[in-house]
Amino acid sequence: MNDKTVLVKPVIKRNGITLTLLGFIALIIGIAFFLNGSHLFAVGIVFFALGAISTVLGISKLIEPEVTIKLTAEGLTYFHRRGQLFVSWNNIQRFDQPRVVNGLDMISLPYIGIKLKLIAPILDSISLRLAAGLLTEQRPLLMTASTQDEDLSTLENQMSAEFTPFIEEGDRYKGVLAMFGHRTRLLGSHLGYHIYISTDALDRSGDEFISLLNAFRKAQN
Repeated sequence: MNDKTVLVKPVIKRNGITLTLLGFIALIIGIAFFLNGSHLFAVGIVFFALGAISTVLGISKLIEPEVTIKLTAEGLTYFHRRGQLFVSWNNIQRFDQPRVVNGLDMISLPYIGIKLKLIAPILDSISLRLAAGLLTEQRPLLMTASTQDEDLSTLENQMSAEFTPFIEEGDRYKGVLAMFGHRTRLLGSHLGYHIYISTDALDRSGDEFISLLNAFRKAQN
């Protein structure tokens, strides 16, 4: 058994402090232009707008967790600004980058997909805050799923079911957990995976991370 721990730090956090500082400086310059006469108003607007955008982007980078993924002998822990999600190795059926049809081509989505054996263990450990946040973030995945399904009525019926209790292996969930359970099952049936981790949370390419996961899980056997 390999007791090594691997920590993944997100590439998205890079330059967070720099962007925030540049944003504040641009905001101050913009305000200074406003105060120095109407003839500088247009220039002030440009600096203020760029400063606001830079500040928001910088702060959004800074509030991301320092470590987004931890691999241990027990499983994979995904750290999100709203909480954390643990998936044990024995509950993972497979993982890869999801691929969808685009015309005549197959394209990879910017996510790492995890196909689960059971959804209930995830619902037993995830916080309501994180489940609600992931439901919001998964909207682009829902749009992608709708483009892959020729029978949209099936997808619409599955989405309507999100407001009903979720039942698996005799366990019954309501509210946000039920919605997340249904969403997880829906994405699994339409895109092939239940849990999705953005490649922005990684410190390497998607292919390299998949290789790391395969090697790490194999070492646990």
